[in-house]
Amino acid sequence: MAGPWFADMIFRGLSRPSLPGAEVFAEEFRLSPGGAFTLAMALHRLGHDVVWSTDFGNDLFSQHVLSVARAEGLSEIGFRHHHSPLRSITVVLSYPSDRAMTTYQDKISPPSLATLLSRHRPRMLLLPALQYGRDIQAALCLAHELGTQVFMDCQDIPGTLETPLLRDTLRHVDFFAPNADEALRLTGTTTVDGALDALADLVDTVIIKRGSAGATAVQRGQRYDIAGIPVMALDTTGAGDCFNAGFIHAQLTGHDFPGCLATAVACGAAAVTDLGCSAAPNLVELQRWMSRIPIQVAELD
Repeated sequence: MAGPWFADMIFRGLSRPSLPGAEVFAEEFRLSPGGAFTLAMALHRLGHDVVWSTDFGNDLFSQHVLSVARAEGLSEIGFRHHHSPLRSITVVLSYPSDRAMTTYQDKISPPSLATLLSRHRPRMLLLPALQYGRDIQAALCLAHELGTQVFMDCQDIPGTLETPLLRDTLRHVDFFAPNADEALRLTGTTTVDGALDALADLVDTVIIKRGSAGATAVQRGQRYDIAGIPVMALDTTGAGDCFNAGFIHAQLTGHDFPGCLATAVACGAAAVTDLGCSAAPNLVELQRWMSRIPIQVAELD
């Protein structure tokens, strides 16, 4: 897996939206690692060996995330350390149904994705955000030559299907998992169904995350819908990454596609029961959440 961490400064229990010239007090605060850390940690808790390529500086935020990664037992084989600040910070204003975020990130050139693939030869390459371009296309072609599947999330990355090279890059992705808002923006459509159709023409498996409503997916022309698990949400930060971890875990352990979607929904639901990604389930906890899946995944023609 390749991607940056973020130090999420989460403010929860806001009485009203924060507006220019006004001050709002939160009921709860937590500094929690996020970004690619969430996916690496969630998969590790589910029993997988994860090589996470990321960078740490000598600043307090880097050292905090690094200390939590070590406490979780994550492998450090993919870590690069720098003798300078490398801050990656997100302020999260957490509301009951969603959150607003403001991010700052010091710039650094990541290692070559092709080099990482050749060195580690993973079963699956995990890209936590939308990436596109000729270098990315070449790396994804190499992944397939090595027998590596490619899972890509979207995140709030600028670009549409009309952006040069974006459409061609997606053709090299095995699993693409935007949320509903990202899918609409990316495709320029007005409905989830329209976005699903547009993306399914490019990607073998498209999974659209719909928050509390569950998920909708198409794999090789077959559509699947799964409802969400009713749960009292405290904070949605990291829920999408935990959803991804559940899907990848089930895919790597041989579940059928409906089972992969159900596992993803269970992990996403577990994540919103605490601030940040701290509630990502382990294998024992996952079984309890799986028992709460309300209905079987519906297959639609």
